[in-house]
Amino acid sequence: MPQNERHTYLITGGAGFIGSHMVDELLARGHHVRVIDNFSTGKRENLAHVRERITLYERSITERAALDAAMAGVDYVLHLAALASVPRSVADPLSSNEHNVTGTLNVLLAARDAGVRRVVYAGSSSAYGNVDAPRKSEDLCPQPLSPYAVAKLTGEQYCRVFTHVYGLETVVVRYFNVFGPRQDPSSPYSAVIPKFIAAMLRGQSPTVEGDGLQSRDFTYVANVVQGTLLACHAPNVAGEVFNIALGGQITLLEMIASLNELLGTQIAPTFVAPRPGDVRHSRADIRKARERLSYTPQVDFREGLARTLAWYREAMTE
Repeated sequence: MPQNERHTYLITGGAGFIGSHMVDELLARGHHVRVIDNFSTGKRENLAHVRERITLYERSITERAALDAAMAGVDYVLHLAALASVPRSVADPLSSNEHNVTGTLNVLLAARDAGVRRVVYAGSSSAYGNVDAPRKSEDLCPQPLSPYAVAKLTGEQYCRVFTHVYGLETVVVRYFNVFGPRQDPSSPYSAVIPKFIAAMLRGQSPTVEGDGLQSRDFTYVANVVQGTLLACHAPNVAGEVFNIALGGQITLLEMIASLNELLGTQIAPTFVAPRPGDVRHSRADIRKARERLSYTPQVDFREGLARTLAWYREAMTE
């Protein structure tokens, strides 16, 4: 894509943690940005600094008519809206299906009918489940362990079918444990890094579900933004699935040790029972994204953790 060519992007879930970072990057590149978000999990403050520079549709992706209006004249769709969280889906699988499956089908139908060039769908590493492999590659057979994972995987299948049946270009990017500034630590369904940071900044013990030896491919948000936009424009990848991650492996105990080192503290975790539906180990094979998308992570785990900690330290003192 020529550097001076301006396009119109629609970001579903653009007020969310990842979505708002995507908004920032696209605006920095000089593009027109639309956001559709019902603020059920997204936050207005995530867009406050760019509110005058975007077109905002305060609606849900479960409303087909709202999507038709937002999609008119759009070149590319970055579909990030979702009702995330494994435990939330275990407690309420019907809502997970409505937003993550029906909502995705609505997005694809609206994009098809509007003549959108490409839809990039934010998939999830939860689709792999506990598949027995040291690194999770895109050719492995998914083994979802939660309603959320099933719903996200179903969205992937709809993307593939819309490319095959209707000719709508779609690309799936499977995210692995994304973290960074703006991630909400206050919800009972929050991701582990913001919860641990918030607790430890207060001098409190972080709560670990299980033994703490479960590992994740924690990926700083800037890497995910980069990988998603590469997937949006790479040639000859329609209908494909790509892991977007760091390609590393960090246990929860190692992550707590890194936070203690950055904070200059020695706060020990509190251990509680593991939660149902959780995956034991998750590490991405990112060779396909390197080869087909020219994706190379720019921010390693330690640097990403330091940036994230600095943001929360400032946010919690305001």
